[in-house]
Amino acid sequence: MTAVDVAIGVDVGGTKIAAGLVRLHDGAVLERLQRPTAAARGGAAVLDDAFDMARQLWHVAERTAQPPTAIGVALCELVDPTQRPTSGHAVDWRALAARERFATLAPTTLEADVRAHAIAEARFGAGQGHGSFAFISIGTGISSTVMIDGMPWRGARGNALVLASSPHPQWCGRCGAHEAVVLEDVAAGPAILARYRAAGGSAADTAEILARIGHDPRAATVVGEAAAALGSAIGWLVDVIDPAAVVLGGGLGSVAGVYHDWLCQAIRAAIYADDTRHLPIERARCGADAGVIGAALAAGGRR
Repeated sequence: MTAVDVAIGVDVGGTKIAAGLVRLHDGAVLERLQRPTAAARGGAAVLDDAFDMARQLWHVAERTAQPPTAIGVALCELVDPTQRPTSGHAVDWRALAARERFATLAPTTLEADVRAHAIAEARFGAGQGHGSFAFISIGTGISSTVMIDGMPWRGARGNALVLASSPHPQWCGRCGAHEAVVLEDVAAGPAILARYRAAGGSAADTAEILARIGHDPRAATVVGEAAAALGSAIGWLVDVIDPAAVVLGGGLGSVAGVYHDWLCQAIRAAIYADDTRHLPIERARCGADAGVIGAALAAGGRR
């Protein structure tokens, strides 16, 4: 797609829909809109809201000297190389002509949200200067993508982003017990909150649990176990792809503090090669606008 200076980015997540007018040469978000996703209403209702937000931004842009000529939509689902959603875990657009609907406003690119976030980090954030990096998004779910020269590696079917959703069977060599562990059930934000409450703690959200690590042993245990489990998985990913760096994003991954320190320690402890173990591990820098910026970049051709 021909590079343009302004594009609309729409980030459709499980919790909220964010949209903005993005200036592509510097990533500035000129106008912003946000609504709750309320995914329980169904995919069609979420699509109606996302399209309405894009249309509102289009009308705002019509009053400027340089209206957008592209729309990028980041979706919190699997998206194949033909830009078709192939999963519907949170927002089910599989039976809907979502991209075609946005395209009634302007040519549209549909991308998986983790890849859109990584595109933003490659262009304007912590991925700058790295020829390759592994991007891990840690929040409500846990996803990953591998960036090579500013482009995400999608895999043969677009599914190269599922890091923590599959069960991993484990057997005890002493007693023969078998357990199939799903990493998101241990290390994602909702899992940390649920495990903390099950241990007798009370908190409104995961951020409160992170803040209690220093004075609440239950918080320290739950967060420490989450960091150790996820760090082992990321270390394995590093062993497999040997990236120049790791970038941690999402609501948990981009937060500084004890959790980040523990996670970095666990990642490095799990890496096999001595000369890889000291690779840079960066926190994402594009913040809450990352998905909007990355979606716009994917549509505008500036990757």
